[in-house]
Amino acid sequence: MRGRAPVLPPRPAPRYLAAKLQASYAMRSGASVFGERNGHRVTGRGKGQLEAQYGLLTSIATEAGVSLSTVSKVVHRRRDVGARTRERVEELLARHGFVRPWERDPATPRQIIAVFRDLSGPYTLEVVRGIVDAAGELGIDVVTGTTSRRSISGWLEQCVALGAAGIVIVISMLSEEDQRRIVEQRLPVVLIDPLSAPSEDIPSIGVTNWSGARDAVQHLLDLGHTRIGMVAGRSHSLAGAARVHGYRAALEEAGIAYDPTIVRSTDFDYAEALATGSQILRADDPPTAVFAASDAQALGVLEAARQHGLAVPDDLAVMSFDDTLVAAMACPPLSAVRQPFEELGREATRVLLELAQGRPPVSPRIELATELVLRTSTSVRRRVNTA
Repeated sequence: MRGRAPVLPPRPAPRYLAAKLQASYAMRSGASVFGERNGHRVTGRGKGQLEAQYGLLTSIATEAGVSLSTVSKVVHRRRDVGARTRERVEELLARHGFVRPWERDPATPRQIIAVFRDLSGPYTLEVVRGIVDAAGELGIDVVTGTTSRRSISGWLEQCVALGAAGIVIVISMLSEEDQRRIVEQRLPVVLIDPLSAPSEDIPSIGVTNWSGARDAVQHLLDLGHTRIGMVAGRSHSLAGAARVHGYRAALEEAGIAYDPTIVRSTDFDYAEALATGSQILRADDPPTAVFAASDAQALGVLEAARQHGLAVPDDLAVMSFDDTLVAAMACPPLSAVRQPFEELGREATRVLLELAQGRPPVSPRIELATELVLRTSTSVRRRVNTA
């Protein structure tokens, strides 16, 4: 039997529990792991890094099944911790790249660069936050920029000039010359959702776009929809193409013919999706459901439906892909395929720092699992009145 993506409730506020645990720990122990340096309280940027490190130690405590105070004891190499517990916590500290501040090599670069095509969409915001949070947990600063005014080759030069540990490049097209330079000069570079397939010597990280799209369309099929349109991404995008293929696979498995008249490709953009969504809804035989390849496109479809006098989900079900913060804020809130943005940022940072230390990843391509989040933009197909 074919497996399905797990269905999760809407995203909770992630920092509340960690903050509560940290406050509780501080009250119990009367001390902090990194809260003071030489008797002086840390403020400003340093305070932000300390808070991020607390978040990491809280996660490690949860994963190890011990208290935060036990992790603190291991960090400070206290003797009142059992050998097996110490070994388990030390292994997790090493796996997450935690280095005790007093053991850091001052010559080690404490800065990475994250480069984006633009900084305008909800997807970009989520990925930026994932990278910055993950780097902050390790006390590493992040320089962010775009390719609108500086080319990839210019950013590679900037990386060397700044003495940064490496670059994370998000949704960009690498030229053959850029790839050759990265490989020949052994520059630490990690790609997130590259637009084209990179050299196998350059690691890339993404999500299970094909299976995530298939599961989204299967959900619509399970609700009784058989006329399902799609506002897809551009075919030159690896992620966009994989989501279209997942959409088509779900239809094929259900014995439903692919109809190109209700499938349109756009950038992952609201305005383009609004215009394209209107075209799909004006078809001679319009769909009862639409799958959008991103949250920005799904918002465009919602507006197109409103302009056509269609109620969502009664007249039209809308399913999205991404589950950025705007998905839950939409009206109605969007059912969506959730990308693990925090894990994307954490994994990209981890692989980049290992590359900087001369340790290439086991696999050149890492794919993280997606999850299905159901809200109120999808419902059972409305019964057609034939009387």
